[in-house]
Amino acid sequence: MDSVAAIVYKIKNTLIHIEKFIAAASLLLLLLLSLSQVILRNLFELGFSNIDVITRHLVLFVTFMGAALISETNQHIKIDCINSLLSYRIRRRLRRPLLLISAIVSAAFCVYSIQFWLEEQQYAPANEQLALWLALILPAGFFILGLHLFLLFLLPTETHPPAESD
Repeated sequence: MDSVAAIVYKIKNTLIHIEKFIAAASLLLLLLLSLSQVILRNLFELGFSNIDVITRHLVLFVTFMGAALISETNQHIKIDCINSLLSYRIRRRLRRPLLLISAIVSAAFCVYSIQFWLEEQQYAPANEQLALWLALILPAGFFILGLHLFLLFLLPTETHPPAESD
């Protein structure tokens, strides 16, 4: 069991490093493109429509990478009010089934976003090919998020209770 956990931790750490790089590079590129578009429009009365398409999709890149990274530390937004009413012992027992359900839902979103992308590919005009390829972040993002949740499901549960603010 220790070797499986070691492999899972190594996969998680590699994913985290890749996602941090993608999120940081996407955010930097988003800022640079937005700034350059504002300067081009205000100073030179010039602009590129593809920059707007790229920046819209870069927001998705940052969002998905951030969601995957934040799920690692269990600091994501929780919309369940019942969780705060449960004891630590019950929350600990529910942790793994809920992680598995979340991973399955993310996998389903991944499958449906692939189907959506394939349908969009059939009907996308030539001038929207860039947006089409950038839209691959949807299935990739759901896959990465689902993979993180599944890896968290495979790891042993935490041994100490969370802080009072949790």
